[in-house]
Amino acid sequence: MEFRSTQPIYLQIADYFCERILLGKWKAEEKIPSVREIAVTMEVNPNTAMRAFTYIQENNIIYNKRGIGYFVSPDGVEKARQLKKETFIKDELPVIFRTMDILDLDCADMQSIYRKENPPGTANQ
Repeated sequence: MEFRSTQPIYLQIADYFCERILLGKWKAEEKIPSVREIAVTMEVNPNTAMRAFTYIQENNIIYNKRGIGYFVSPDGVEKARQLKKETFIKDELPVIFRTMDILDLDCADMQSIYRKENPPGTANQ
């Protein structure tokens, strides 16, 4: 995984977890990879991986079964979507709005662009 310098690594790993859950790759009540496995896969310190686990656990996206591992919460999909929306609105949307102002784009322009890129009846992935 290529990390961006604009955001802490543990938050980027948490975002990766949310995406896996929202894309259905990790389902509700399903066991997810361990802290150690994530650290090795992402090539990060296990403490950094643990911070990501703690963060998404605090947001009720995953839970820990002591001695067994971490699992996606029954309402993990909804919680992950909620967290991603909050993060998008807080962190990314202001940048988009500023760019729209600079380029003199309005919401109608953006809607038109969106419809060209995502015609009705196509699956958004």
